[in-house]
Amino acid sequence: MGAPRTDTAGRTLAAMSIPAVRQAVRLWRSRAAAAYRRAHRPPHLKAWLCIHRYEGSWTDTGGPYYGGLQMNVTFQQHYAWWLYRHKGTADHWTPLEQMWTAEKALKSRGFWPWPNTARYCGLL
Repeated sequence: MGAPRTDTAGRTLAAMSIPAVRQAVRLWRSRAAAAYRRAHRPPHLKAWLCIHRYEGSWTDTGGPYYGGLQMNVTFQQHYAWWLYRHKGTADHWTPLEQMWTAEKALKSRGFWPWPNTARYCGLL
């Protein structure tokens, strides 16, 4: 997820006591649950759902634009090359995968890849 790995401070599982292992398991379970919640709630979820309402179905196959946010192939290759390589065009991706790809583009381009629908939604 782009986060650096946690430093182990030289500790290994074999060298830890049973209570310390249990504490570490509780800590990592809570961190995994938080990451799961964040992954299922993109920061601009309402904006993407509004854009989707004016664009197409999440499984829209009508080229040259694919998916619920109508991404062209160049956009998909640039912002989600791994998904494009393994799943094909955006109409084969889950809605969350499409939204997270759009989140990645949002960081550098804003809502400009969707100029008309972003205006309808009050984002531009």
